[in-house]
Amino acid sequence: MPPIDALRINFNPSQMVTLNIAMAFLMFSVALDVRPRDFKQIIQFPKSVGVGLLAQYLLFPLFTLLLIFLFQPPVSIALGMVLVSMCPSGNITNFLVHQAGANVALSVTLNGIIVLLASVVTPAGFLFWSQFVPNSAELRTAFEIQFIDMAWIIVQLILLPLLLGMGLNALFPVLVAKMRPWVQRLSLLIFFTILVLALYGNRENLVNYLGFVFVLVLVHNAVALFTGYSFGRFFRLREVDCRTLAFETGVHNTALGLLLIFRFFNGLGGMALIAAWWGIWDLVTGISLANYWKRRPVGA
Repeated sequence: MPPIDALRINFNPSQMVTLNIAMAFLMFSVALDVRPRDFKQIIQFPKSVGVGLLAQYLLFPLFTLLLIFLFQPPVSIALGMVLVSMCPSGNITNFLVHQAGANVALSVTLNGIIVLLASVVTPAGFLFWSQFVPNSAELRTAFEIQFIDMAWIIVQLILLPLLLGMGLNALFPVLVAKMRPWVQRLSLLIFFTILVLALYGNRENLVNYLGFVFVLVLVHNAVALFTGYSFGRFFRLREVDCRTLAFETGVHNTALGLLLIFRFFNGLGGMALIAAWWGIWDLVTGISLANYWKRRPVGA
């Protein structure tokens, strides 16, 4: 077994509680941007929503397995790639879509649907697709992950904060507008401070794999962006919708992935390293692509 497959990044019980609270707070901050009427917009573009969901939950996991077969990474890293592919799209996608001049209404609708589906789709998808990772049976069996346990954690840390944030937004829109930017910044700061401290404490064990993981995430993320965009083109969607699907497929909430890794996989080193670097790199590519498309508006 490669050293990375045996490495664990452990939290003590009090740190785990803090991480859970930070994750719930992060999702609460995301929900402050969501309104019930956003989900009604699916009527405007059902085809684009359907294509986006297929790209996110079918095509991208399949391409993820193809990359695993091509690169043959250590099993823990491969499992991290599968988990990332099943994480919902990141909350920053709405901003990136707006920056790129793409379809914000489609982004908000897709993002909301994907987040609501996460409590079922993320654990079910991971348990299904991870079966096809070569030589992973021993490692997967060691953790005995149960669907209901993972789903319940996601309900607690995503769905409930999401509903609370949406409720406050509906009842107190003026107050929420004032507090939204500060809540979102603070939640990100708390979560990633905890994450950085945990990874820093294991830096000597992780550093040997940084180069390999950098290349792997670069390719994996590029495939994700291309999957969303090209699948939209294949179904002859509007250019603004294709650009939107690129962000929705290529930017993932790896904060959720990390929490699941620490909660259910004992901080498995390869999985944590992949998810942590994904959380940084997809912001770099997302912002770069948004600015590129902003300079090349549709119809220009």
